[in-house]
Amino acid sequence: MNRTRAIFFAIVALALLIVAAAALVRLLGNQANPSLGQEQRGPITVRVVTALPVYDWVNEAAKQFNAERRELDGNPIQVEVIAMDGLAALGKFDRNEFGALPADADPQALTAEERKALERFPTVWIPDSRYLTELANAAYKERLGRDVFLTDGEYRARPIALSLFAWGVYQSRAQALLAKFGDINWRAIHDAATAKGGWPELGGDPAWGFFKLVVPNPRKNVGGLAAMVAAAGEYYDKTTITTADVTNPDFQRWLGELMASTTDLSGGSAYTAEDFALFGYSQGDGGQLLESDLLKNMEGIQTRWGEPLAVFYPKYVTWFDFPFAVWIGPETTAAQKNAALEFQRYLLSPEVQVKAVGYGLRPVNPSVSVDQPNSPFTRWAGQGVVPIVSRTDAMRSPDREVLLALLRWFDLNVGR
Repeated sequence: MNRTRAIFFAIVALALLIVAAAALVRLLGNQANPSLGQEQRGPITVRVVTALPVYDWVNEAAKQFNAERRELDGNPIQVEVIAMDGLAALGKFDRNEFGALPADADPQALTAEERKALERFPTVWIPDSRYLTELANAAYKERLGRDVFLTDGEYRARPIALSLFAWGVYQSRAQALLAKFGDINWRAIHDAATAKGGWPELGGDPAWGFFKLVVPNPRKNVGGLAAMVAAAGEYYDKTTITTADVTNPDFQRWLGELMASTTDLSGGSAYTAEDFALFGYSQGDGGQLLESDLLKNMEGIQTRWGEPLAVFYPKYVTWFDFPFAVWIGPETTAAQKNAALEFQRYLLSPEVQVKAVGYGLRPVNPSVSVDQPNSPFTRWAGQGVVPIVSRTDAMRSPDREVLLALLRWFDLNVGR
């Protein structure tokens, strides 16, 4: 009996030791990578993957935020901003290149190597438009059975600035096009692009040669895809574009004629408006680009080439809303998520929103207007820039199939 009791107590003691050891291992692991709901001690790093059009503004704000030594529960917050085109980031999320954990993974039981791999995982994604976060979330929800970006609640994706697509055309070229067609739109641009006689046929200077369109490379800048979707909208005279629309042979022929007037689009950089300012007429005569990109480069264009751009707004407006989307999975800690919200509030503050206006962005804080001292919106009003866009017809966001169809068409017909 005594022997049986001794064996029993020995087994109980061994079990307690195993449980204690497991708890110790888990505790040490949690200190290295605290998960949701756990307290963290030490610096909190918030990594923000940011779309190119807002990178300069967000990066400047992050530097000031860090300099102000902001804290969360006594822990210093450091914001790190990574520039990445929205379409490129979407591809990385789709291919899971950031390294999201499998659905059955236990965040409490990660190896040291697995924890280290998560050190570069984005806390926040600021893409060009919220439809990109919706596409990424749909893919992860199918893969993991849960949302990773939210549309409601405290951690919902919230716009931090606005911009829209607008036409920027060298003033002399714009005057000739207006005299010929009466308006600047995709149909007029198509007819200009296909004019066999070049600018003389369009009423322009023979020295200008043939009309050259400026469009971002859709493989390097999500604006290129947005431009093709906008062109389809005007071609079909509607705001919602389907896969059947973009695979229509007549439309593809029309789009091909339009894109043939671009200058070395396959070799272009992701910074189309900047190239427009640097290389002038050799880059193109005009195109549909993000308003904020145009405004940031208006002065450089006028200084270098002695001629400003004339700005026109399309019939169907393509809005970019730059949502601040917090990743809510276990790959980032509760402290990182809450620190991200601190930076979000900072970006939405009136003083930082005023700085956004200086970058040609439209503020989302209702207390801030574009009518600020040295605002590019007021400075370039004489060139067609307006503080309030009165046209209310907005292009609907394309779905994944439309994007893939357009990219495939581009690769086969333009990007080679």
